[in-house]
Amino acid sequence: MHYDFSFPAFSPRFIPVWRRNFLVWKKLAGSSILGNIADPMISLMAFGYGLGSLLPSVDGVPYIQFLAAGTVCMSTMNAATFEALYSAFSRMHVQRTWDGIMNAPVALEDVVLGELTWAASKSFLSGLAIMIVVWIMGLAGGPRSVLVLGVVVLIGLAFSAIGLVVNALARAYDTFTYYFTLVVTPMAFVSGVFFPVTQLPWWLHAISQALPLSHAVALARPLMFGQWPEQPLLHVAVLLFYTVVAAYIAIVLTRRRLLS
Repeated sequence: MHYDFSFPAFSPRFIPVWRRNFLVWKKLAGSSILGNIADPMISLMAFGYGLGSLLPSVDGVPYIQFLAAGTVCMSTMNAATFEALYSAFSRMHVQRTWDGIMNAPVALEDVVLGELTWAASKSFLSGLAIMIVVWIMGLAGGPRSVLVLGVVVLIGLAFSAIGLVVNALARAYDTFTYYFTLVVTPMAFVSGVFFPVTQLPWWLHAISQALPLSHAVALARPLMFGQWPEQPLLHVAVLLFYTVVAAYIAIVLTRRRLLS
């Protein structure tokens, strides 16, 4: 087996792959959306009102409002990751759906891009649903809070691409449990979702600044408060960097797995 490092030649043929996944999902859309928002909303209520009653404010705002931005980012990350891992792995390895698609004039790069954009689209719906609840609860104000939805798109793309890298390496579903336990969950705790990253030890704070979720929270939280984030172009650039690099690595690894 060998690696093909050539740059992928994408085409609009990824769109039917995206549409195929959408049509399948649409049959169970209601329960899928409910499942994606139930857990983060329970966490938001429990931590926001429970722990929030012990914390008068964090960074000058009520704790539940501080937590709301982190919850939107974390939920989007989880939705994108789950789709790019479990669902994509089922289509690639278990159901052999990718093999069937590639019998048509569709390249592997188009399949991977279709999966990436689909996972990002599905995670956007999760982030949007939670944002609607946040707006209804009055936890976000001002027209700038609408820009959080743009951050949700960036989160979905970045973590979908990263998830597809893990998907290309996985041999069984158990691999994803390790990834969630050792990567996704710790990232949520050191990226400013539940408390300011300034509370971390200096070495852990330095690590957190390299994580994509930290940059997502740094963008979303000020916008949620109706403020402009500091260094927005840097945060956007980091999320786009993770998206592009991870997507390229995912394609190289998937080529090796399926075409070698």
